Amino acid sequence: MDMFIPFAISGSALKAQKMRLDTVASNLANVETTSTPEGGPYKKKSVYFETQPLSFKETLDNSVSERAQGVTVKKILSDETEPKKVYNPSHPDADEGGYVAMPNVNVLAEMVDMMSATRSYQANVTVIKSAKRMALKALEIGG
Repeated sequence: MDMFIPFAISGSALKAQKMRLDTVASNLANVETTSTPEGGPYKKKSVYFETQPLSFKETLDNSVSERAQGVTVKKILSDETEPKKVYNPSHPDADEGGYVAMPNVNVLAEMVDMMSATRSYQANVTVIKSAKRMALKALEIGG
């Protein structure tokens, strides 16, 4: 097995988790945004991942490509559920009934998602550090 595969797998996961963290941060930053350039309140964004082959070389090697897959962000979708309606007739974005369409962002769910992404990121950093230590030990043994 190629000693660089763990670096490639964890590196792709780090990129994906960073995108997930950025999306959560955007959701949290816009929890009170009632007016967007597209019109209406901010819509919660969600990141979807998919596996990807690590490289062309590894795709040609059947023994590795069947087992070793990286991860990439497949798409980022906006949540199309109806916005929450809050009664606040003094708000500038209130409708004729006095209700304001608020973003469909659940702060508690976003915090849980942020903690999960952070833990995944930390786990992949640990994998990279372990793979680095093993590679250095292998060089010491071989040298």
